Amino acid sequence: MSRIALVLFNLGGPDGPKAVRPFLYNLFKDSAIIGAPAFIRYPLAALISSTREKSAQANYARMGGGSPILPETTRQAEALEVALSAMRPQDQVKVFIAMRYWKPFTKETAVQVAGFAPDEIVLLPLYPQFSTTTSGSSLKAWHEAYQGPGCSRTVCCYPISDGVITAHVNRINAVWEAAGRPGKIRLLFSAHGLPEKVIEAGDPYQVQVDATAAAIAARLPAFQDWRISYQSRVGPLKWIGPSTDAEIRKAGEEGIGVLIDPIAFVSEHIETLVELDHEYGELAHEVGCSPYLRAPALGVEPAFIGALASAAMRCLGDNRPVSADCGWVCPADKSQCAVRCADKRA
Repeated sequence: MSRIALVLFNLGGPDGPKAVRPFLYNLFKDSAIIGAPAFIRYPLAALISSTREKSAQANYARMGGGSPILPETTRQAEALEVALSAMRPQDQVKVFIAMRYWKPFTKETAVQVAGFAPDEIVLLPLYPQFSTTTSGSSLKAWHEAYQGPGCSRTVCCYPISDGVITAHVNRINAVWEAAGRPGKIRLLFSAHGLPEKVIEAGDPYQVQVDATAAAIAARLPAFQDWRISYQSRVGPLKWIGPSTDAEIRKAGEEGIGVLIDPIAFVSEHIETLVELDHEYGELAHEVGCSPYLRAPALGVEPAFIGALASAAMRCLGDNRPVSADCGWVCPADKSQCAVRCADKRA
């Protein structure tokens, strides 16, 4: 019998009003988020977190005072542990959660995993599309923190995994059917944005978002009109686009509605429950974009949990330390691809 630890990585979120400021500080002091020396980055993170604290608290108040991301991730971890235990009944499988910017922190989870004394470890970011700012940052923090036993392997990304695509299709169809199958509507895939300079440096995130969207749209013949947009812009840098709010305005001008699918979010949190549901919902009403519909994040959709379980199982059977699930291969110019970087180190 082997002891298998699976570590799920996610962003994390404040669990109450008092946690908002330290959460923001942890976020903005990450060199993957603000690429400046520590003597500049740390004071800047302190300034940003203090100036944004009140407005962020107001947004979290709309969700009951804190982020639902940990309860959501816990449900995903529990469902995944059940699925993996059924696949490997001869082994002892335990799923752990490591959050990047709030509790349970990566360092705390690393101690728990070491105490479990695993024979094998699967590192699985809850980001289908790899970016240095999300999966890359989480994995870096893990490798710096973990000192325990076990042979580690990493699923770096799964942008076109069949289960992920099926889960999105199921969510989109359910919302469309419940709304009475409106015809004058555009399918809008909304992903978290990034500064252009991150993509230009070889980050594969945008090309993977493109691949996910195309794979989903190919299974939705009723939605010939679909586009990709990006949300959550912060700071003065130029970000990849088009922006989600601009696309909503455009749809309003054209007299059509939108059905938004949060293509890069697998859990409900502030970007979906506040930005998409409230802020962009209000914008849609103002500009005459109707209907305004939003598919839920994947959550514990069975096809998604199955995709995660399958990715973990394939990873256990792979001799490479880092691999992409579902046969994905990044273009040659994406030098920050985790698989390519791991191959270079090897």
